[in-house]
Formats: sequence, structure tokens, C-alpha cells
Amino acid sequence: MTGLRLALSWLTVLPVRGPDEIDRGAAGRAIAAAPGAGLLLGAFAAATLWALTAAGATTTLAGLLAVGALTAGTRGMHLDGLADTADGLGCYGPPERARRIMKDGGIGPFGTAALLFAVLTQALAFAALADAGQWAGVVLAVATGRVAAVLACVRAPAAPDTGFGALVAATQRPLTAALWVAAALAAAALLPGTAPWHGPLAVAAALAAAALLTQHCVRRFEGLSGDVLGAAVESATATTAVLLALG
Repeated sequence: MTGLRLALSWLTVLPVRGPDEIDRGAAGRAIAAAPGAGLLLGAFAAATLWALTAAGATTTLAGLLAVGALTAGTRGMHLDGLADTADGLGCYGPPERARRIMKDGGIGPFGTAALLFAVLTQALAFAALADAGQWAGVVLAVATGRVAAVLACVRAPAAPDTGFGALVAATQRPLTAALWVAAALAAAALLPGTAPWHGPLAVAAALAAAALLTQHCVRRFEGLSGDVLGAAVESATATTAVLLALG
């Protein structure tokens, strides 16, 4: 419960207070509980999408507003991490220079492009899921993004001079990650209106793509940072939503 409280405090705008002192143990429990927070965020996004379409909005507009509501519900931290990661990957030079660019606080052309692409992709995919009445698919996509964060923290070392990365890197046991992956695959297989293999295939592909992105970033930046976690969350969420919408 301490881990879930801290996860909600970190990952949402809910007025939940975590522990006063946060060490790697507490941070690890929070990351392990992140998919639970993702379920709440996904339910919020799906409810927003449903309410807007029920009120007469087009699914495209509702999808865009649902992504905006989800961004507000997470303080935009994951999109910020995605933008910083894209700017870091887009620069030339050694890892130290890439990390400095990521910490700069501004946003460059690569970050801007990644931000727009992620928001529009999620919005259009959510709209397609709404057209199909796949509200549970929206919940699953958002939760899967947080499962990607658990996977990212299994073995990767922390990047130098990183605060959040030092707290959460290599804090997750392989068993914890495996259980969350199994839960996501099982939930995907139960999605109504789709073939039993379609949902699990979408989740597996999204998590694999996020894991490859994380590994590349760890090599490029010499370790894991909070920005890379944000990129993993957003990429897995978008990929899951797109692949579910394709069905």
C-alpha cells in the first residue's frame, strides 16, 4: 500500500501523500505499483472519451481531449520525458552532451516532433477505439504503458547525474515484471469484440518495442533516467492503442 500511495503521488495529480522519506526500496515499490496507477488513469481516459462522445463530440475531438485530460492527470511528466529523450537521441556528440541537452529544460525540434507525433497518434487511436466501442482497450493501453516502466527498471543501471533514475534503476525483480506482463496479456485476451490472439499480440509487440527503445537509450545515455522512463511509457501506450485499433 505504501508503494501504491507513492505511485499515485508520483504519477497522478490525485491528492495522495507518499512517505516523507523515499529511498530505493520505497521507489522500487512505487514502480512495481505503477501499472495499478495506470489502470486508474486508463479508466479516467476511457470515461472522458465516453462522456464526450455521449455528449455529441466527434470521436476525433473526443480522442484529442481525452489525451489532454490524461496529460493533465499525469502533470505531463511522461510527455516531457519523451520530448527530452527525443532531443537527446537527436543530438551528436558523447553521452555527456546528450544528457546535458536532456536536462536543459527547453524543447528542440526532435522533442517537438516526438511530442506532436505521440499526442496525435494516441488521440487518433483512442478515437478509433471509441468508434469500435472498445473502451476497455483504452484502459489496457494506458496500463500497458506503465508495465513498460516496470520492465525498464529490471536491470538497467542509472545514468550518471540523474536523480530519479538513481532511485528506480534496477529496483524491479524479474518475477514482478513477469507477473505484470502476464496480467496484461491475460486482460488483453479477454477484450470483448476481438479475436483472443489480437489483444495479447498488441500488448506483446508494444512492450517489446518499448524495451528496445529503453535498451537503445541506456546505451546512448550510459544508463536509465526518468526521461527514458517517460519515453517508454508514452511509446508503449501509443503502440498498444494503435495495434488494438487496427483490429
